Amino acid sequence: MHKNIFCLAISLFILTSCGGNSNDKTETIKNDSQSTSHNAQTKNILFFGNSLTAGLGVEPEEAFPALIGDKIDSLNLPYKVTNAGLSGETTAAGKARINWILKQKVDVFVLELGANDGLRGIPVSETEKNLQAIVDQVKIKYPDAKLVMTGMQVPPNMGSKYATDFSIIFKKIADKNNMALVPFLLENVGGVSKLNQGDGIHPTPEGHKILAENVWAVLKDVL
Repeated sequence: MHKNIFCLAISLFILTSCGGNSNDKTETIKNDSQSTSHNAQTKNILFFGNSLTAGLGVEPEEAFPALIGDKIDSLNLPYKVTNAGLSGETTAAGKARINWILKQKVDVFVLELGANDGLRGIPVSETEKNLQAIVDQVKIKYPDAKLVMTGMQVPPNMGSKYATDFSIIFKKIADKNNMALVPFLLENVGGVSKLNQGDGIHPTPEGHKILAENVWAVLKDVL
């Protein structure tokens, strides 16, 4: 883990969507009714984050939320995935955007924000306040939604105290709000050159597969 954190010093530093008989008609109505019922029962998993969630530099179907969606489909689970990742997003920007995003129904909310705050040296207290505000809005709009937090770390060159304080806020908020916690989203990916793109920042398709595994290990018990 310490090796991963150290390697992230460079890789994370820049890190800143023609029959017409009555039997045929009856069958059509029946199928339409079944389809409507299925859609009504399908629940929505919303991934809300920055470029890691958005899948910057890879095809949309290669980003980890889409891979989780594929996994869900393969298991015939009644969920669909919505990727609301936005590259460059900070927690403050996320707080400003969340109400618009919540216009769609949310049954499971996966929060992945904070890395850009850390790399800009934004006070940890401010990041924590913004993350909590985002969670509060979700809970107000959809009190029955299940919540998942993805943890993040900053490189040690940000200062050991800052790095430690930063890493703690994700578990702190998760515990406070009864959220499932992915301890470190980039586990086994951050700082591994072959799993990151040429910028050393964003995961390759292979890297996103590991991110999907990291999240799925927690998310599967939430669904």
